[in-house]
Amino acid sequence: MHNNYYFLKRLTPVLSAKIRRAAISECFTQNKNELIIIFDNEFIIKAYLDPAFCCLSFPSTFHRARKNSVDLFTDIKSKAVQTITQFKNERCFSIEFDNGYRLLFKMHGNRSNLILFKKLKIIEVFRKSLKNDFDISLDTLDREIDQTFKGLEAARGAYAKLYPTFGPNLKQYLLHERYNEKTLEEQWKLLEKTVDLLKVSDFNISNSRDSISFSLLNIGTALETFTDPIAAITFFFNSKIQDEAFDKEKTKGLKLIDKALQRTKNYISSNTKKLESLKRGIDYSQIADIIMANLHLIPVGTKSIGLENFYDQNKKVSIRLNTTLSPQKNAENYYRKSKNQSVEISVLKQNIELKNIRKRELQLQLDLVDTASSLKELRQIIKNEPEITKKEASKPYSEINCMGYQILVGKNANANDTILRSFTQKNDLWLHAKDVSGSHVIIKEIPGRNFPKPVIEKAAELAAYHSKKRNETTCPVIYTPRKYVRKRKGDPPGMVIIDKEQVILVRPKA
Repeated sequence: MHNNYYFLKRLTPVLSAKIRRAAISECFTQNKNELIIIFDNEFIIKAYLDPAFCCLSFPSTFHRARKNSVDLFTDIKSKAVQTITQFKNERCFSIEFDNGYRLLFKMHGNRSNLILFKKLKIIEVFRKSLKNDFDISLDTLDREIDQTFKGLEAARGAYAKLYPTFGPNLKQYLLHERYNEKTLEEQWKLLEKTVDLLKVSDFNISNSRDSISFSLLNIGTALETFTDPIAAITFFFNSKIQDEAFDKEKTKGLKLIDKALQRTKNYISSNTKKLESLKRGIDYSQIADIIMANLHLIPVGTKSIGLENFYDQNKKVSIRLNTTLSPQKNAENYYRKSKNQSVEISVLKQNIELKNIRKRELQLQLDLVDTASSLKELRQIIKNEPEITKKEASKPYSEINCMGYQILVGKNANANDTILRSFTQKNDLWLHAKDVSGSHVIIKEIPGRNFPKPVIEKAAELAAYHSKKRNETTCPVIYTPRKYVRKRKGDPPGMVIIDKEQVILVRPKA
């Protein structure tokens, strides 16, 4: 009911007493759909006309921004207020200034607007998207309605024809009073009682259905009650904006935490399957032992051979060999694979455990955000949870895990620079497709360990795939420690100078 005719009818006399003979010192906008009017007696009108929520308020102070602030309605600057007119049965009022200027406040919900007239001619409209407002005539705004018993009788009890500005709150009130069950005479008495009540009732700010509402009647759980319409509407506006900000941030926080939680669950699920597969797979150490025990039986250049597996009741096992290597070198390769396999299993176990801890943390955060009851409490929770901050939610890279190593792939040229600047250490490994544009790829260092060849190959495949050579059969990729990658001042985004690089030839593969 904050834009209701009966509220405006009680607001305008109080507003008139505040600004009569005062002149406008500033009239400007610095936020979309918001107009600030400051008078020379320091009284302020704030017209917030967003289609989702339109409301007047009267803040005690307002600080104008140095930038992105535009003066509007300059014709009435320094003009003094003569009077305020409330139009009959209409959610509109006008402030009349010297020299025949009138500023119309049309408070029609999502079609609310401010329109400046000189005499009867429109000279400026605030929300220009409302095309019909360019044809509004001040002479036609007053609505004469037969609000008598005979009028109700003619309308057959349809009170909306007599009181078109009642709005949802009053309709709810009449429904509660069983209006439709009464005789015509009883209905008229209830309407008279309601209108009389609207003239003298307090202004109630309520919390109805988890939403802040404004009413001239005591409907819902009253948060605050006011006798002053200016104080009431200002408190309502501030509460509503704060409530909407709370809901918006809460929804955003829940969405981001849930997204992070799903990512964590997916990681645990996929890597648990990977771990189980590794445990069930070939034991490279046993294969190496079998080769070493049968060196005398393996001719050089053999592609594959069947040998007795003394780890499994001497059952025959088929072993693939590299024809370019000696049997002993093949055994050494299998020992190396075994070592990498053991490292991978160990790292996977560690990472899965860490992710399980992370999952429990995120589930707790989800509960805390869901039960937060104030904006202050909510922001403190989010502040303490980096995962749900904007910075965390919009990483400049995509992330891949290979054998326990974290691989970062830049999303674009600017992201490449950001990764180098903020997400790398000197001993990380940097990769890039040779002589073409593409993503910077980073392998994060695990202290005390060398980068395994399969990890470098995987990162190189990603660098090739995320380059202009994506569709080539093979692609050369350069790599070097991050400490040998430099960014020169003034160079375009993504461009760097590299020292001590090595080259690996790979097939582009995501």
